[in-house]
Amino acid sequence: MIVRSRSNFFFSNLITLKSYLGSLFNRQYLTELASIYYSYHNFYKPIELLMRLTTKGRYAVTAMIDLAYHSQNKPVTLTEIAARQTISLSYLEQLFSKLRKNSIVSGVRGPGGGYKLNRNPFEISIAEIVSAVDEPLDSIKYGGKANCQDNLPCLTDELWTGLSDQIRNYLEDISLGTLLEKEQVSTVAQRQDQKITIQRSQYQQEPPLSLNK
Repeated sequence: MIVRSRSNFFFSNLITLKSYLGSLFNRQYLTELASIYYSYHNFYKPIELLMRLTTKGRYAVTAMIDLAYHSQNKPVTLTEIAARQTISLSYLEQLFSKLRKNSIVSGVRGPGGGYKLNRNPFEISIAEIVSAVDEPLDSIKYGGKANCQDNLPCLTDELWTGLSDQIRNYLEDISLGTLLEKEQVSTVAQRQDQKITIQRSQYQQEPPLSLNK
């Protein structure tokens, strides 16, 4: 009796669940779900793309400012940039490989080698640096095409197109040379150099580890 009761309860709930899922995943629900997705995609996806752009582009620009500041007298190694800017060395290698392919920097081999600018810093715009590391400044415009919904423009196309143009124009008007002239850049660079010098001094003063207990 108990077994039959439990069995009836199980099948009854199974039928209820099946009925619920059937009503849940009907055509109208899927249409509403698609509408919610497109609303999210059309409005918030450009913001996510912009956030990714600023993350990758920021590392590249930071490293290039460091290089421009310190390579005025001699080439700079990626290890030195990584230490000052706390950026992964392997990540810097990827970025500088792309910067070198775009003739923004050049490498110097041998002892005392490293990287240096390939052109005058006033001839290198921030937009060029960002684009060189595969961060297209028009990525928030769906690759330059107004086809975010059924190959047709969506409600926010004009908004994101305008934002993309503003970002590109702003970054094209700023060069590495312009940034190097700013007092804050010089102040921060000197502070970072001092920190590295202190760390090296402390490391050299540390007594060697003894294996004897």
